[in-house]
Formats: sequence, structure tokens, C-alpha cells
Amino acid sequence: MAKMLRIKLVRSPIGYSVRQKATAKALGLRKMHQVVLRPDNPAVRGMVASIAHLVQVEPIESAGADEA
Repeated sequence: MAKMLRIKLVRSPIGYSVRQKATAKALGLRKMHQVVLRPDNPAVRGMVASIAHLVQVEPIESAGADEA
């Protein structure tokens, strides 16, 4: 099982720095309340930490399609 993070954009990046807007966009978050799944690794954790005030994060265990 691979560790994944469920990331949800709960606050608008409008009014925040261009860098924070770019981080949200790089994570794949385009619209409010959009949810994306990203691997749980240090790079993604760092991105989430930099916009922690805009997102809601939930760690999940993902079951692959080839696992029984």
C-alpha cells in the first residue's frame, strides 16, 4: 500500500502572494473545494506546509488495483 495525501483547497489564494498561488496550482488545485490525491513524500509535504492556511490535508492508505 502506498501512502497518499488527500488535499482539499478550503480557502481562496486570492490576496496571497504569487508564490503561494503558484504552489496551489502546482499541487493541481484550481478551484475551491477541489480535492487531489498526491503521494506522501517530502516534496509534497513541503508544498502543503507552505500553504497550510489554505488547504485541508488528510493522509490515506491507497489500495492499488493489482492488490487483492
